[in-house]
Amino acid sequence: MNDSTALDNKSSKAELIATNGLDPLEENSKDRQFVTALARGLEVLRCFKPRDRHLGNQDIAERTGLPKPTVSRLTYTLTRMGYLYHDEKLGKYQLGTGVLSLGFSLLTNMDVLKIARPLMQELADYSHTVVSVGTRDRLGMIYLDGRHSTDATVSLRREPGTRVPIATTAMGRALLCGLPENEREQLMDNIHQRDPDNWPEHKTGIEQALRDYQERGFCLSIGEWRSDVNAIGVPMLPIAGTRLLTFNCAAPSFVLRQHMLEDDIGPRLVNLVRTIESEAARC
Repeated sequence: MNDSTALDNKSSKAELIATNGLDPLEENSKDRQFVTALARGLEVLRCFKPRDRHLGNQDIAERTGLPKPTVSRLTYTLTRMGYLYHDEKLGKYQLGTGVLSLGFSLLTNMDVLKIARPLMQELADYSHTVVSVGTRDRLGMIYLDGRHSTDATVSLRREPGTRVPIATTAMGRALLCGLPENEREQLMDNIHQRDPDNWPEHKTGIEQALRDYQERGFCLSIGEWRSDVNAIGVPMLPIAGTRLLTFNCAAPSFVLRQHMLEDDIGPRLVNLVRTIESEAARC
């Protein structure tokens, strides 16, 4: 199964913002400390999604809403800096090795992932599922790592960089549970503004997740992100040198029933996160 939220080459700026969340160019337009030229260059890089082999200047202009001449200068500069590669035959661009270097540095310097991986693998093998860790990126969650059961016949493969929504996923709801109240309310307001039509249903699910977390230490998504997927999530609160992370365990609904999540996997996932917190605090 493919969880990618990639947009096709005809995606508009509005569609891109709906996927990524808030538009930082618009949000920070009056901030004198905000370097707009740098932000525009980074927005060009963000245009590339997992399914995008190549993008042309016109594709990027449509996705960012930037004038094509501006995009041309940005892609030229990013190519010279090694963050894009220009395919002369196609006249289009793909991400360069400079981007890989940045992402690799992020993951390798997150000590908590080194602690988490063997524990995640143990739970994945026990539950015959996938156990993943992610963090917030605008109005979505981005996967940092995942451990898959070695003997699962069906698995939800989520590669690092995969994006999922906050409001309907166990990982996203766990993030909301772990945020301070003022930050949670602000994020929920942003989600509401971006998707007002579905907000009543989203709000109901989030409020139930908050109650579950208060009572049991975990929250659920039972067919609410995808009708054939059940999942459970637990936040790992920030400690020295770490950000707010969330861990989840997910599988097709015919593999992972709700009672299994509530009675067995949920308490095990809570224990996993508490163990990681304890070991990370000693590092």
